[in-house]
Amino acid sequence: MNVRFKMTNKGEVAILPRKDYEALAAKAQEADEDVGTSHLVARARKEIAAGIPLIPKEIVDRIIAGDNAVRVLRKWRGETQLCSSHKASLGQGYSSDLESGRRKGTRAALKKIADVLKVPLDLIA
Repeated sequence: MNVRFKMTNKGEVAILPRKDYEALAAKAQEADEDVGTSHLVARARKEIAAGIPLIPKEIVDRIIAGDNAVRVLRKWRGETQLCSSHKASLGQGYSSDLESGRRKGTRAALKKIADVLKVPLDLIA
């Protein structure tokens, strides 16, 4: 790697060829992804240790395929729309709109639903 250092009024800077910079940037991105994966694994281990059930692969596959996450998770939990809406202190019509895609839902409403379904908010938000 051909690196030169130059002093500027803001401090010393490194000057290197673009291909070397791009290689370093790619390695940094890989490291960030590794850290993110590490955090996900640590979180999953903590949830497993706490007795939180894992979401079955079939359920995750349906969500990835584009099925509405709230609907899929609600049915997986064996909840009716009316019951889950009541537990979340939301109107059944609002829940219906969320499941059909007519509404996006506020973060607060989605948090209530996630709590009722016992799933992480980021799974349905």
